[in-house]
Amino acid sequence: MMKIVIVDDDRAAADALAQKLSTFDETQLCGIALNGMDGLRLVNETRPDVLFLDIELPDISGIEFLERANILPQYKCRTVMYTAHDRFMLSAFRNKAFDYLMKPIDDTELRNIIRRVCIEMAGIPDADYTSAAHQPTDTSSPTADFGDYNALDADNGITCRNDGKFIVYTNSVDFRLVDIREIGVLTYNRELRLWEMTLSNQKAPIRLKRNVGSDALLSLNNQLVRVSQKHIINLGYLMEVTNNTCRFYPPFDKVEDVKVGRLFRKKLIDQFCNL
Repeated sequence: MMKIVIVDDDRAAADALAQKLSTFDETQLCGIALNGMDGLRLVNETRPDVLFLDIELPDISGIEFLERANILPQYKCRTVMYTAHDRFMLSAFRNKAFDYLMKPIDDTELRNIIRRVCIEMAGIPDADYTSAAHQPTDTSSPTADFGDYNALDADNGITCRNDGKFIVYTNSVDFRLVDIREIGVLTYNRELRLWEMTLSNQKAPIRLKRNVGSDALLSLNNQLVRVSQKHIINLGYLMEVTNNTCRFYPPFDKVEDVKVGRLFRKKLIDQFCNL
């Protein structure tokens, strides 16, 4: 059974999360705390497997809470930071949060987090888990903890999460989470000398860091394929190629300027047929 504690000064939000968690047979709610100090006491008493922590608390910040919780002796809790303010995301991960959840809570996102915890709990015996918290994380392993600081090095420009999502950096500090299903087209901006990512839920493309090259983008997922020097597309949205131009399913059906280069046509057809 997965023991869970919620720390949030918004009682209505905490109750709403508790209600969503109650739909999972694997979970057991150990308690709700409405401030940081009560939350620390509750965590120390119950030693939950997962802590859902709001970042903005009335007495101490969620980040400070996380720092204190991480030094509890012989204990490591998987902390999921949840808030409506994504500007806190980088600090949360640097302090080794297990994951991050935006308010209002999306059921699919919550389900993915619970699944990740179940997989981790099943794969590491309880006796080994505490000692593993004091060992360096191997970021080359597919089971590497997403909260590992080195795995979130902004110099990489773009980083894969364990659940298949990407952390996309737009500068040395700011970044956002992107799912492969959100990506339609990647376009190289020759004037700015960088790649831009067109997403389903955002009007303006995201400008990536200049050190992110086409090889790094293509390695993210086999759905991404290069069709010209200027464009990389998500094959999941490709409907047809007519007059050497890619036509896409909604929400990318308005994109009409993606041409297929002669040198890239065969590889596009091969990958499209192998989906």
